[in-house]
Amino acid sequence: MNTSFKISSGFLFIIFLVSLLAPWVAPYSYQEQDTLNILAFPGIDHFLGTDRLGRDLLSRMIYGARVSLFVGVFSTLIALVIGTVYGTISAYVGGKTDNLMMRVVDVVFALPDLLMIILITVLMGRGVIGVFIALTMVSWVTIARLVRGEVLRIKEYPFILAAKALGASHFRIMLREIFPNILGILVVTLSFRIPVAILAESTLSFIGLGIAPPASSWGTLASDGWTAIKFYPHLILFPSLAIFFTILSFNFLGEGLREYLDPRAQIDKR
Repeated sequence: MNTSFKISSGFLFIIFLVSLLAPWVAPYSYQEQDTLNILAFPGIDHFLGTDRLGRDLLSRMIYGARVSLFVGVFSTLIALVIGTVYGTISAYVGGKTDNLMMRVVDVVFALPDLLMIILITVLMGRGVIGVFIALTMVSWVTIARLVRGEVLRIKEYPFILAAKALGASHFRIMLREIFPNILGILVVTLSFRIPVAILAESTLSFIGLGIAPPASSWGTLASDGWTAIKFYPHLILFPSLAIFFTILSFNFLGEGLREYLDPRAQIDKR
């Protein structure tokens, strides 16, 4: 494992740990107001300053990490399950079933992701659930296409044909023979899709269609900071840096996992 993989893994571990322990780690509640220090710059009492309501920015970033990471990780996990099941069945069954299932994927894939996310969010209403469903609905098709391509390749391997000849059920073949052989690429895909979901949630929250106040995510904090960027740049700088380094760390993590789990990448490296 290279240095960037280790550093990114450590950074993400700390972010996840701090977000889980937010009530005990954050110096203040995310709603607590210090009316004597409104729009304060970073200092001893408030390490990252305060917003226009006197709320501690560091505390709101810690609580916001819980929302951003929850939406990013779990929406991607659900999309991964849906896409894996859908793509595996489509490729394994083949024929007209495969053609029909892929046409559904093509229709969904042809629609602009951002437009679909905004539409679903508007219909569902602002909040974690609406953003969660919207991101899941647009993510699974990419995974389904990827899984289908892998399964189409794997199902022609001799050990799959041997399992069929021995009378193994279709469910057993998909679960015990095919799934372990696509697990590596699924793990890598997960690590690359999570930052996409985090960025999408941040974008929605930034334009006012994501997480509703008083709850906060990194996107809502960046949006609040944008209105005061001229005189209080730290309000948008710190949330933006959190988004940037988290996405960068996930990308380094995915690259490291790809090199470790993909035999072809290891051969090329040699």
